[in-house]
Amino acid sequence: QVQLVESGGGLVQAGGSLRLSCAASGRTFSSYRVGWFRQAPGKEREFVASITWSGGSTNYAASVKGRFTISGDNAKNTVYLQMNSLKREDTAVYYCAVRKSRTQPTYDYWGQGTQVTVSS
Repeated sequence: QVQLVESGGGLVQAGGSLRLSCAASGRTFSSYRVGWFRQAPGKEREFVASITWSGGSTNYAASVKGRFTISGDNAKNTVYLQMNSLKREDTAVYYCAVRKSRTQPTYDYWGQGTQVTVSS
């Protein structure tokens, strides 16, 4: 009931920047939190950042804190992930996801992902 489409990935040099977008449609009125996750080759999927629409609360993984910023534009139903000072270890497929519950950590809807590759 919620559709998510990621965009903005690409190839950048270490130290560069990218901004990812997650456009949401469908029954977005029931959404509580939107998160970004990533999965690198040979590694498990990991949490990157999340944002709550009510109150604007944000969370970040320690590996990206201070370099990445998550934000939202309610009028456009879009969440962004600004990535600065990119490192080789940031290379991964990045996914956005929607969590409906305020208390349960499970994310209910996922996008298809966008590839981010950082060269050095």
